[in-house]
Amino acid sequence: MMRGLRDRAADVTDDTLVLLRCSTIVVFPTEPEVGQARRGDRAAGAYRTRAAAPTAHGAVRVPLRSPPPARLRWRLHGIQPASCVEGTADRFPLEEYVVTVRNSTSTESKQTEQPPEEQQQGIASALGEFLRSPPEGTPPEVVEALTLMAGNPDDPLPPRLYFESVEQAPVAISVTDAKANILYANAAFEALSGYSRSEVIGKNESILSSNATPESIYQQLWRTIQRKRPWTGTLVNRRKDGGDYLAELVISPVLDTAGRIRYFLGMHRDVTREHELTVALRQQKTRIETVLDAAPVLVVLMDKDGRIILDNMEYKKLLGDLRGREPVNLLREALREQAGFDPLERAESGQGFRDVEISIEVPGGSGPRWFSCSGTAVNESDSSLSGYFVRGNAGDLRLLLLASDVTARRREIERAHLENLRARLAEQQLGQGMREALTAASYQIQVPLNLIRAASGMFKSGGGNVEVFAEMLGQISTAGETALKTLQAALPADIPEPGVSVNVNELLRHVLALETDRLLAAGVVVDWQPALVLPELSGHKNQLRSLFKHLIDNALQAMQESGRAHREMRLVTRALEDAVEVIVEDNGPGVPAEAHFKVFEPFYIGWRRKFGRAGMGLALAQEIVNQHGGCIEIDPECKTGCRVRVTLGDVESLE
Repeated sequence: MMRGLRDRAADVTDDTLVLLRCSTIVVFPTEPEVGQARRGDRAAGAYRTRAAAPTAHGAVRVPLRSPPPARLRWRLHGIQPASCVEGTADRFPLEEYVVTVRNSTSTESKQTEQPPEEQQQGIASALGEFLRSPPEGTPPEVVEALTLMAGNPDDPLPPRLYFESVEQAPVAISVTDAKANILYANAAFEALSGYSRSEVIGKNESILSSNATPESIYQQLWRTIQRKRPWTGTLVNRRKDGGDYLAELVISPVLDTAGRIRYFLGMHRDVTREHELTVALRQQKTRIETVLDAAPVLVVLMDKDGRIILDNMEYKKLLGDLRGREPVNLLREALREQAGFDPLERAESGQGFRDVEISIEVPGGSGPRWFSCSGTAVNESDSSLSGYFVRGNAGDLRLLLLASDVTARRREIERAHLENLRARLAEQQLGQGMREALTAASYQIQVPLNLIRAASGMFKSGGGNVEVFAEMLGQISTAGETALKTLQAALPADIPEPGVSVNVNELLRHVLALETDRLLAAGVVVDWQPALVLPELSGHKNQLRSLFKHLIDNALQAMQESGRAHREMRLVTRALEDAVEVIVEDNGPGVPAEAHFKVFEPFYIGWRRKFGRAGMGLALAQEIVNQHGGCIEIDPECKTGCRVRVTLGDVESLE
């Protein structure tokens, strides 16, 4: 074996020095001509590494300015080579240096296994002894390389510390050659990728590539590092098990003394979780913005100086309607003038406000725009660096201002108010006209009454004759007809109401709302049981409201006359096959059986207190029910109080 080794070594002409760092062995060049090696050298064994593909243990290739002297030999004594691989001459290509390491004991002596700590100490001692007095002619590059590996005794940081720092780093680190073939990978690389070192050493970094990363990213990466510049970016990598992960990657070229790229240092970490959280945060932000923009309420967030931080689509619409004037300035001014406070001052004092209605003038509008404003003070968390570890510190003050456009409601209220005024004026005019007509009628009635008195006096005195009485009766009849016509002319015109689609529950709620004060004053408990689903009917809204009002007024009057302390009214609606039934029940004295039909006659008054009663309530109610194709009756089975059942159908259309 040694003969073949000597023959190969004699032809070595490579001008580079290859250093292999195993766990305890450092390999460096020896003289080419090993023919003069002593016999004891055979026991040392031969160790080598390929210059083109350094091993996983950290090969270091050091260029020499000139070949080493032919007969220069370096020996390290006291090194145990048991843990190293013994090379043979047949395995050594010509471009490799062969290194012999001499054992301190002879080949005949029995070799004993030393602990790793003692082996490392022996290597350190041998290298230190060599560096203290290197042989004459030793290339300076060799001394420098061995110094980097063995360390300077005066340096407090041993070189192995750097290796262990990389090996134990929590970031995946790999070293490749200039063609991206992996030469080294640390433990974090194994844990993250799922590959062991033996599986990736000598393989290209593309083993981690995923189709999810666009080819253009790889091209841009390669162009950058080939220009000797570091590249930082994000790639989708693939683990050994086929799963993808997002890697934040930094690749830096490593240059030799001549400025050529010899290696690449890569560091990457898994940022999949950060990416998922970022995407979730972005989605949540998008959802919030969508909700804000879809909300029919103006939303604006301001800082303490009145500057806008956030707004929504309704705010932008109002900004356009105001032709570029900032809406928040107008709203603040309107709150100061119309409500008497500044919203920002309220927010600074920690107070909010709700549903404050103000109006602003909009150019080109048909009137002022009304807004119902609410404000909430918001204290954002402290964003300064000094507050990073302190929770609960008050940060910047914000004002969240909400403004709902209530112009339509305000205009509806104003319209209803105008309608009410108009109705009151019409009622006053009608009452005035009726008073004038009644005054005229009463004046005209005086004529026949005077004639009647004159005729009565003539009869009593025995004077007069038939012709005179006949003439007087004719005058009385004419005067009476004139007075009757005057009264008839004073009656308001009956304007027919068109039939529309009505909801009985809604109409009953309206009447109850109008009667609430009276019911509360009388101490009446209302049991309102509307049907959940009720078909709409074709009817006259005003007439149906009058119908329900008559029935509720009658029930209230009955309970007041009963004198009971507990007063209860029950209102029930339910759907029939082709109609709607309404039940109005009270716990008053009830209606005698013989009066169940008479109560619906005109001018019938069954109350004890008849003053101010015309006796037309139930008569009008029956007329309205008849117009809606229904019926009304007093339930004879009700023994406590009175129960009125009303059945309503569709009203006949007006032709």
